[in-house]
Amino acid sequence: MGREHWKRIWIASAGNMVEWYDWFVYASFATYFAGAFFPDGNPTAQLMNTAGIFAVGFFMRPVGGWLLGRVGDRKGRKAALTLTVMLMSASAILITIAPTYAVAGYGGAFVLLVARLLQGLSVGGEYAASATYLTEASDPRRRGFASSFQYVSMTAGQIVGLGLQIVLQRTMSDDALHSYGWRIPFVVGALGAAVVFYLRRNMLETEVYEADESGGEERGTLRALWQHKREAFLVIALTMGGTVAYYTYTTYLTKYLSNSAGLSKQTATLVSFTALIVFACLQPLAGRLSDRIGRRPLLITFAVGSTFLTVPIMTMLKHAGSYWPALGLSLLALVVVTGYTSINACVKAELFPTGIRALGVALPYAIANALFGGTAEYVALWFKNAGAESGFYWYVAGCAAVSLVVYVTMPETRDLDLTRMKDTDPTSLTPAS
Repeated sequence: MGREHWKRIWIASAGNMVEWYDWFVYASFATYFAGAFFPDGNPTAQLMNTAGIFAVGFFMRPVGGWLLGRVGDRKGRKAALTLTVMLMSASAILITIAPTYAVAGYGGAFVLLVARLLQGLSVGGEYAASATYLTEASDPRRRGFASSFQYVSMTAGQIVGLGLQIVLQRTMSDDALHSYGWRIPFVVGALGAAVVFYLRRNMLETEVYEADESGGEERGTLRALWQHKREAFLVIALTMGGTVAYYTYTTYLTKYLSNSAGLSKQTATLVSFTALIVFACLQPLAGRLSDRIGRRPLLITFAVGSTFLTVPIMTMLKHAGSYWPALGLSLLALVVVTGYTSINACVKAELFPTGIRALGVALPYAIANALFGGTAEYVALWFKNAGAESGFYWYVAGCAAVSLVVYVTMPETRDLDLTRMKDTDPTSLTPAS
């Protein structure tokens, strides 16, 4: 790819990293601020409350997907990407200044809720806007490789958050972290969002979007999306297994290792941090492989692995006992998940024509995440609180099994020509020449 392609990938990915840093920091620091916004009591119950607010953010993602997907299709990918980072910056500032339960009772939890709603709006549009931008701005022969940087940047955001957590754990006392130290990463997020806002204001629009003249007033509308309802339902179904597995082995992993496997918070954080670095490096390799052999083989490999390996991996993780066994099992799980994460962005973008691409990716994906990804952590804690934690392992495996059926029956999208897909005919999947 040329220099201009790399520049576009860098700007889109940098913004995506900050967006997902803010989104994931909430999850990774939840063990420290859970007690700040809710009354003293059962630590698992406090985590369930914060996880519940985390899940509520996901339920705003369909709204954000609709609003910002519409902006992306009608005003351009650049306009949507700039707006998402503004919303994320506002949410980070709100969490930074939110009062604790001791100061304002449940008023602090309300501020936290509002911030998560804003984050939900932002991320609901960010995923589709960045997926669409990366897919359209790349060399058609390397769409899988280019779009894989979406999950590189998403994971990089979490790595930065976990890295900051490790630094704070080693430079601040546990009491200080629970008292005020957990606010520091949200300050960092707000500052990062300001930098990315400047970068995105100067980014270029994609040629695919600028050259498209189809759709007219129907661009980015629900009516236009309904003409592609089969593809929309396909996005929901193919996302189901992947998003549950992804959030299980990323955002929930640290809490699982400390709350269930008995590892210290520091060790659990270090396991997640190391595993995610390797995971990020795997994404472009798998994306490039999909450009050679197709998207379906990777998706099917993920679904088979997740269906049959989730229960044994999670069971062994619970009894890992120390850093190295926990790291090895976590890496095995993330290698399996890579079959989904590395290419899911371009697969979804390749299903829709230009005039409805942002909304077509955003809304169905956000719905799937609201139903499955956002609730994964809460479901896991619910099973644990009910004394049947292994039930969650089977839940993850079952979601993957449903997606496996979809992957086996869906069309291959690698060779589609994005510039020749028609808005009016959802069956017009034209191979690239």
